[in-house]
Amino acid sequence: MRKYVIMGVQGSGKGTQGQLLARDLDLVHISVGDIFRWNVRNHTKMGAQVRRTMAAGELIGDDVVEAVVRDRLDQHDWNFGFVIDGFPRNGRQAEFFMESYDLDAVIHLELPDDEVRRRVLSRRLCPNCGMDYNLIADRPEQEGRCDICGHELVTRADDTPEALEARLRDYHEKTRPVLELFQRKEVVHDVDGRPPVDEVQNAIRKTLGLPAYIPADDH
Repeated sequence: MRKYVIMGVQGSGKGTQGQLLARDLDLVHISVGDIFRWNVRNHTKMGAQVRRTMAAGELIGDDVVEAVVRDRLDQHDWNFGFVIDGFPRNGRQAEFFMESYDLDAVIHLELPDDEVRRRVLSRRLCPNCGMDYNLIADRPEQEGRCDICGHELVTRADDTPEALEARLRDYHEKTRPVLELFQRKEVVHDVDGRPPVDEVQNAIRKTLGLPAYIPADDH
């Protein structure tokens, strides 16, 4: 059983890399951000709370994040292990995580703040079907329209310059110390998050001693 955490600032590619790793290793990918977005799209009570928080330009509370992760892990559907991204976000959560789960590795995707701003402010979302786009590397065929359903694309509520600056501050103040806690256990692997997706995935696998990644088209 493998248990991995992927950490990195917003826009570093945590979700994408987690999905690729989970798919080939038959692991469950747990994304805190995806869970919140699902709740927003499906108009749940939690979704309404998340929407209000983001509309106010604030960050979702640590207690809410922790409750979501606990609930997800308690489902115990991860027979071969899990890859989790977006958690833990502070020292308390990291200590809970280390006490409850014997982590195999923490993958830290390094990305300069300037590159974070470039990537995040280029993201677009289809509010109808949930498809993500990036105007740098993954533009829709028709400008401003979803390739899947044709709906008009929007900027995610948490992708404004003001919200991004708040997230960067939060990351540097709270999440960096989490890495220091994990480093005491000698499980942290730093990986450059700037290269193309396939190169980053192979760098992750190399540092974890896993077989090389083969893109789906090459299988």
